[in-house]
Amino acid sequence: MQEQNQYTEDNIRSLDWKEHIRMRPGMYIGKLGDGSSPDDGIYILLKETLDNCIDEYVMGAGKTIEVTIKDKLVTVRDYGRGIPLGKVVDVVSKMNTGGKYDSKAFKKSVGLNGVGTKAVNALSNYFRVESVRDNQ
Repeated sequence: MQEQNQYTEDNIRSLDWKEHIRMRPGMYIGKLGDGSSPDDGIYILLKETLDNCIDEYVMGAGKTIEVTIKDKLVTVRDYGRGIPLGKVVDVVSKMNTGGKYDSKAFKKSVGLNGVGTKAVNALSNYFRVESVRDNQ
């Protein structure tokens, strides 16, 4: 007879948001890959970032989206309204946090679940976000 493993409270874990994304990236972006296949997750990460730019564009805030790829560094910039400065860190590092849960700030939106930029943050070797609002 096969020995049964013990299943107790000690087996239950709560993961930090970043740890969860890194441990189970497939839940968020599919397969990791190195970018050589069109279904590699790196393209989902880029899409998540671009979706936020497109949302700004659709709302009439910013008519330019710049994407630069150089030496494995991807930079995406839009000229939209900018993330409210007091919430920049929350928007990119607190799960289920965002401005798209109602239709007050975004009438239409591609991304809705508050995970996109968090996955980009968690799965990037280098991640930097900047927001400009009211000349700040």
